[in-house]
Amino acid sequence: MKNLFCVKDKVIVITGATGVLGTPMVLHFAEQGAKVAIIARRKEAGEELEKRVKKAGGEACFLQADVLDKDALENCYTRLMERYGQIDVLINCAGGNMAGATIPPDKTIFDLDMNAFGKVVDLNLFGTVLPTMIFCRAMTEQKKGSIINVASESALRPLTRVAGYGVAKAAVVNFTQYMCGELARKYGDGLRVNAIAPGFFLTEQNRTLLTNPDGSLTDRSKTILAHTPFNRFGEPEELLGALQWLASDASSFVTGSVTVIDGGFDAFSI
Repeated sequence: MKNLFCVKDKVIVITGATGVLGTPMVLHFAEQGAKVAIIARRKEAGEELEKRVKKAGGEACFLQADVLDKDALENCYTRLMERYGQIDVLINCAGGNMAGATIPPDKTIFDLDMNAFGKVVDLNLFGTVLPTMIFCRAMTEQKKGSIINVASESALRPLTRVAGYGVAKAAVVNFTQYMCGELARKYGDGLRVNAIAPGFFLTEQNRTLLTNPDGSLTDRSKTILAHTPFNRFGEPEELLGALQWLASDASSFVTGSVTVIDGGFDAFSI
């Protein structure tokens, strides 16, 4: 019987691949027999991750690029097509936040740093749009492919303080839904575009917001957990099941969807 969830020999491109969420994605799909393209800015981290995959018997290649650098991404695309001749899955995992685009408790919307706000929107939105425009070309020629965007809980429910990040991730959801129609109507039903919306996971970008210097939880963390039925943060590995489903033929009739992975946060109210 055919394994609908199989991704063996698929070429999977992952941006932001050396981050807290991206690294487990790379290791997982390589373990599943996929050929993984590691797209990241940090050369040392990318090369180390590639070595780690190969040492475990997997197939991966690191290609250095900033997701806002179109020329660098074009170079990655050319090298990938020369190496593999196909691209089957794109996971747009690159993203992040910065202090200036948030509003601390003692500040108001009038204190928002618009320069930082713009940078956060650029990274999360344009850092999804540009890789999609470039790597999706192979999919349109193949008439088959899966694009998976990483949105956020903050795209679904406005969260206090994270002004820029929430706006950008909401735009990612809209772009996901737009692209599902754009690709399917013009290139066929083999092209799918979906998103996952992670809830609260501890990453390097939010660690200072969610934990104190001694490692204890901040008041904000306690509030988050009080509104999370599972009463804990997610582990990066808990995204992998949904990603495997969306990357594989098991989700062949799924497009334009947003899969929420949040321990019940979005569904819960007092």
